[in-house]
Amino acid sequence: MSLASQAGRRRTFAIISHPDAGKTTITEKLLLFGGAIQMAGAVRAKRAGRHTASDFLKVEQERGISVSTAVMTFEYADRVVNLLDTPGHEDFSEDTYRVLTAVDSALMVLDNAKGVEERTRALMDVCRLRDTPVVTFSNKLDREGLDPFELMEHVERNLNISCAPMTWPIGMGKDFEGVYDIYSRRVIFYEPASRGRKNPQVVLDDLDGEALEQLLGSRLADKLREDIELIDALDPFDLEAFRAGMQTPVFFGSAMNNFGVKELLDRFVEIAPSPLGRQTLTREVKPTEEALTGFIFKIQANLDKAHHDRMAFLRITSGQYQRKMKLFHVREGRSVAINNATTFLAQDRVVTEEAWPGDIIGLHNHGGIRIGDTFTEGEALKFTGIPAFAPELFRRAILLDPLKAKSLVKGLEQLSEEGAAQLFRPLEGSDYVLGALGALQFDVIASRLESEYRVKARFEALTLGAARWVRGPEEILTRLRRENGHRLYTDIAGNLTLIAQSAWAVNYVQEQYPELEFLANVEI
Repeated sequence: MSLASQAGRRRTFAIISHPDAGKTTITEKLLLFGGAIQMAGAVRAKRAGRHTASDFLKVEQERGISVSTAVMTFEYADRVVNLLDTPGHEDFSEDTYRVLTAVDSALMVLDNAKGVEERTRALMDVCRLRDTPVVTFSNKLDREGLDPFELMEHVERNLNISCAPMTWPIGMGKDFEGVYDIYSRRVIFYEPASRGRKNPQVVLDDLDGEALEQLLGSRLADKLREDIELIDALDPFDLEAFRAGMQTPVFFGSAMNNFGVKELLDRFVEIAPSPLGRQTLTREVKPTEEALTGFIFKIQANLDKAHHDRMAFLRITSGQYQRKMKLFHVREGRSVAINNATTFLAQDRVVTEEAWPGDIIGLHNHGGIRIGDTFTEGEALKFTGIPAFAPELFRRAILLDPLKAKSLVKGLEQLSEEGAAQLFRPLEGSDYVLGALGALQFDVIASRLESEYRVKARFEALTLGAARWVRGPEEILTRLRRENGHRLYTDIAGNLTLIAQSAWAVNYVQEQYPELEFLANVEI
């Protein structure tokens, strides 16, 4: 199969939502219907020892939240689906923002009773920066919530994007009977799922006969026919508007009960875009270019806790990867042999023999790979748009076992390299400072230090409140170091950083050095 054909089969997308909208559950059900797993887990399954396949960190399994990005690949309807399950909690927004630079579309999951929530709105703003196509799944129809027309009006008003329904719920709450597939013009009924497995379907093609009343009852049957008349009067789905980020196709269902998930997946692989071009500092890279290129958007430590490994996630943007090929690590300026790249299915990993544009592969990382790095077959490219944000909370790690000092530093360095938080070394003194956007990040790091590095530590709050990366002429930076050395640090990549008690203090220093740039966010 040709490079263009292989690229055309790929669908690489992220799932985004506000916490508790059901994002992890729908991830599991997409894997279930995609044939990647035989039984969907439940978060914090009692005594069964099962957790959702996408939650592999101990803290995720204990708290029932997603705090890391899981990458999962499966084939469906002759497409290769690369699904990225992102953190739902706002404290881990930086990881989510980076993931959104590595996908070609997004699936937005809404709680049907709550509609658009704060976190959803923030993530949609990020999608708009790249005009990322967004598909909407209104979840939890097995509970009472917004009328579907009201839900779509709510989305249009809050997100400034038009809605085109693709399926339609039949009833709601206790009366929820299934969905009407607008594309195929069929009614699809469901029986309850059994222990996480796929449930059987009953399909009805004739909406005018008596069978609809027999299966639904006259009240729901009449309501469905009325809704269909109104739906037919709405603007239809427009593929071009969707791919331009101006329209979102809307699906309704209940991920927990498998209602509407198959219809979502069937249509998603048809309408979602195949891999798109990616911009570099010098040119745009097209997916059909023969030479392989790709960029690192995430690093994950300790996927295999027995070996304390680190995995760098590479999004392939062009060309074909073949096992044991040599790639040029642009930042390092050297060629490296990639012998055992990895394809992921949550905890399961297989050696990658070949991969194509849109695929995500894991590179074993022994410390030389960073987020934002580019790999090519020789061309010196640098992909743009991978962000880092200045932290707002700062802590000092207090080691509870003095004999574990080296392990603490190693753990903090590796966890900061993967983006769990940011580690800063002072120019003066020896106390490392850990910075983060949210307090939960420190809890996760403490948990991972203990479970993965066997280091017990607590984090002490510091009287610091703002950080800025500093860039400018070297002679001015030298004066800054001499006059403000007690406020200056270097991050894990060696970038000079000013950390002060408040934004006011940062602004004061900025006024003293107008020739310098003080940046609240940078591209890695």
